[in-house]
Amino acid sequence: MSSARLADLPEIFTHKDARSAGWSDRDLYAMRDRGDIERLARGIYAQPELTADPDLVEIVIRAPDATVCLTSALAHHDLTDEIPSSIHVALPRTRRPPRTEAPATWHRFGNATFELGRTELAISDGLSIGLYAPARSIVDAYRLRHLYGTEQALDSLKRWLQMRGNQPSELLDMARRFPKASPAIRGALQTLL
Repeated sequence: MSSARLADLPEIFTHKDARSAGWSDRDLYAMRDRGDIERLARGIYAQPELTADPDLVEIVIRAPDATVCLTSALAHHDLTDEIPSSIHVALPRTRRPPRTEAPATWHRFGNATFELGRTELAISDGLSIGLYAPARSIVDAYRLRHLYGTEQALDSLKRWLQMRGNQPSELLDMARRFPKASPAIRGALQTLL
């Protein structure tokens, strides 16, 4: 196999992509065994020296609408010191979580609110995963505090308030769309401000 054929594929590709480019299974596995490509997960490969997080790559390839949420999103935004043992990922309620080798904790959020506060996090050239913005992440921490604790929600709110440029009105605007979380957030803000 020539390196020109390898150059025809993107930095991250699937078994199906390789087959469409004319690679046989024998070619693919020989390239993997020689170290010319890296296996990230079942059926997902990358060209050498990939700097992207292979777990996020697998998650977004298996579930393109996946969105990093809860403790994982709070950690990304530096709103918690907690390091989750698995990546917290949200999907629309109607979507079934895929099987992954990546350590993922899947959550299903309501379709009507799934896109609220959703941004994109670039993980490699041409590949990105959804990520909830800080305000949405705090609202979710309050909304699901029965699962992850009131302390995490309050600590993330305190950190967010200390960061330059954040406005409580932004958080309250997001919280209004989640009626079960709104009173707790309003009460916490009244106490802290």
